[in-house]
Amino acid sequence: MSRSLDVYLKDRKAGELMQGDEGSLTFTYDSDYLATDPAALSVSLPLQDEPFGDRIARPFFSGLLPDEKARRRLAAALGVSSGNAFGLLEIIGGECAGALSLLPSDQSPPAPTSDDVELLDDKRLEEILALLRQRPLLGGEEDVRLSLAGAQDKLAVAIIDGQITLPKAGRPTTHILKPFNVELDGIVENEVFCMSLARRLGLDVPLVSKGVAGKSDYFLVERYDRITHGDGRIERIHQEDFCQALSVPPELKYEEEGGPGISQCQDLIRRTTGRPAAEILRFQRMLIFHYLIGNADAHAKNYALLYRGKVPDLAPVYDAVCTAAYPRISQKLAMAMGGRSLPDTILLEHWASLVPSTRASRRMLAGELMAMADAVATEAEALFEEVADSGAFHPILKGVRQVIETRCNLVRRALEREAR
Repeated sequence: MSRSLDVYLKDRKAGELMQGDEGSLTFTYDSDYLATDPAALSVSLPLQDEPFGDRIARPFFSGLLPDEKARRRLAAALGVSSGNAFGLLEIIGGECAGALSLLPSDQSPPAPTSDDVELLDDKRLEEILALLRQRPLLGGEEDVRLSLAGAQDKLAVAIIDGQITLPKAGRPTTHILKPFNVELDGIVENEVFCMSLARRLGLDVPLVSKGVAGKSDYFLVERYDRITHGDGRIERIHQEDFCQALSVPPELKYEEEGGPGISQCQDLIRRTTGRPAAEILRFQRMLIFHYLIGNADAHAKNYALLYRGKVPDLAPVYDAVCTAAYPRISQKLAMAMGGRSLPDTILLEHWASLVPSTRASRRMLAGELMAMADAVATEAEALFEEVADSGAFHPILKGVRQVIETRCNLVRRALEREAR
């Protein structure tokens, strides 16, 4: 027996997602939507009357769900197969990344000023952080319909008058909260440090902070795909990650496993954005930054297109963490640089794969690399001292600082070798 969900883009019904008897997914744009100034849900789902079959629909809609272990734990908590993307979205798809809501046909999106929220004091928040380890995204909690991609445990919340609240019934959220991870000591301080460093360098980065509920630390980041207006209305801004845009299943997000590489990502930016040259430069600066801070996990799902209008821009930096500070995590880069995945083997000739093979382009790239290495080294040291003086220090930051120093020196040596 086939089942269906209405797919809303903001408050407009854009189409219908159907699951066939054999479990395959089909997405079809609504005819009324197509007739009235429509916007495509994805680069991989261009506007058309004909339905999109499982090969195209599944990668996009699966990309709205948590990755890997978190998805398996969520599915177990909900009593649904982890491979049943439709069944999971049927339960938690009311508030997704970007501006999408997936709802049963007898429901519609809640008002953006809905007051259907639960205020979370420190005690209740600590309880919820503990519960997240068994039930990612609070799957199965009454009226909680939140879905976010990613491997880490996380929860979408709304900050109202400075108070953390848990929205219900698909009400829009404003922030994402990630609890500390017992397997990655100091991950909260690590991510706050790296994201703050990116902001100091002038990269486009949402506001972040560290919070504490009882004995539980958490990372809090403002959602760049939400705008809170003066009247309390929360506006959803549509986005899609690069895997969704390129129709790549989320389980294949790493280049080594068949996911997108740098050249595919740059081609996507070139084809879709309104200012491709400027956006490719932004993307390259993000790549350099992730390398310099030791983030090996900057895969294609950690880059996104943000639709403030019909033509997207590159989304801000997110999920910036020094993974190299944890020896148990693979040191291989999620996307190879000029065919090289091990950071200490990357030379200027591999960095040069980012740009056209002209002397002028290589010279500009070399200047960008040197400027970024010098700026990262200087700002990381200053930020380290500020954090140490503020009392928010964690020992992991010593490792982060050492990784950054090593990576900056690797870049400088690569540039010096080329100059000889």
